[in-house]
Amino acid sequence: MDDINQLNTQENIDTTACVTCNGQCGCAHDCRSNLDSYNWLKDVPGGKNDFDIVEVHFKNTRRGFYRNSSRLDLKQGDIVAVEANPGHDIGTVALTGNLVKLQMKRTRLRPDAEILRVFRKAKPNDLERFKQAKAKEIDTMIRSRQIAKDLGLEMKIGDVEYQGDGNKAIFYYIADGRVDFRQLIKVLADVFKIRVEMKQIGARQEAGRIGGIGPCGRPLCCASWMSTFVSVATGAARYQDISLNPQKLAGQCAKLKCCINFEVDTYVEASKSLPRRDIVLETKDKTYYHFKTDMLKREITYSTEKGVPTDLVTISPERVEEVAELNKQGFQPERLQESDIEVDFERTAYGDLVGQDSINRFDKAKKKKKKKNKPNKSQANQPPKAAQPKQRQHFDENENRRQARERNKADQFIGQREFRPRRNDNLPPRPNRRPERRQRNNVQ
Repeated sequence: MDDINQLNTQENIDTTACVTCNGQCGCAHDCRSNLDSYNWLKDVPGGKNDFDIVEVHFKNTRRGFYRNSSRLDLKQGDIVAVEANPGHDIGTVALTGNLVKLQMKRTRLRPDAEILRVFRKAKPNDLERFKQAKAKEIDTMIRSRQIAKDLGLEMKIGDVEYQGDGNKAIFYYIADGRVDFRQLIKVLADVFKIRVEMKQIGARQEAGRIGGIGPCGRPLCCASWMSTFVSVATGAARYQDISLNPQKLAGQCAKLKCCINFEVDTYVEASKSLPRRDIVLETKDKTYYHFKTDMLKREITYSTEKGVPTDLVTISPERVEEVAELNKQGFQPERLQESDIEVDFERTAYGDLVGQDSINRFDKAKKKKKKKNKPNKSQANQPPKAAQPKQRQHFDENENRRQARERNKADQFIGQREFRPRRNDNLPPRPNRRPERRQRNNVQ
């Protein structure tokens, strides 16, 4: 009989109510929350009955610990009705057994905190009432935003969560400063006929509730697995030599990215074995100042000018300590590097032989267009000239060359003496005067 009731319960589950089921409660999608925990002791026999408190998850990142006083056979993913103030609420069992004790210690739950009870596994009537309450959340959020705007409150209502029985609602809001919302609670309770609870959340919680894709190409950490948020300072970026650009350091919540804290401990530990950055190295011809440091590669770059990349030299931390010790003793090495021999790195088996790493490999090569000589307007109306034989063209070229040589020779005579053209048949014959001279001599 219990198996039949459980099957009927799973068939009537609303997908919006299931937050942390991981596909175990029969919903249509395999959703996952940032509060999920893997039960490492689920295969241990008798582990469920060792601890009578279970962890229950609700909408967004709200969770609570409830006592299983009725000793119900609860499994991860079961929909249960738990005690609320007032009424009851509907949630999903996320963890059972001894791991709940460790989870309570991790969340720093006070020993004297009141632990409410688990009433029963959710019945079809409970799920139907819960579904009706969830359907009113979007409309309630939109109307509450307009009410807060009319009252002149500087706040933004980001989400509304109804209790399982529909008698109470939690309004999540964001505000930069302190807000007096006493009048707002009275108006909301009068309009929606429910008990109102206001809960302020930060910008990071709002970004995790909305979700999105980060600059790394993966879902936001605050929306996928992070449940607690630690303050991030710009000192963590300085340790990692990250550019202090607010646009690059800020995430979608307009705060410093949480991932800046992920590797800062590694950089702090690596920086302990490196020399100080204020050490000035001197050689016989130049003075070098610290420019940048690659902590993970253990490489330090020095420049001949402070803060300006001039004559950059990259050396190891051991070489820095060696040169600094020589300078203390009054000696100055000839050069900062140990040797001027260039190191030939061995070529690995992998190589970009076909250009697969080029970002332009998918671009189509542009073909060069041949320029066509456009005819002039005067030549456009003329009929095309007949093609001349190659032999005739060759003869004309030789003739042109010969005429050009004759013109050059003629130009050389201009200015030196009178130019006399060649004799031509068209000119009259030159008179012969020698016979006349002979006749004159005979007469004398």
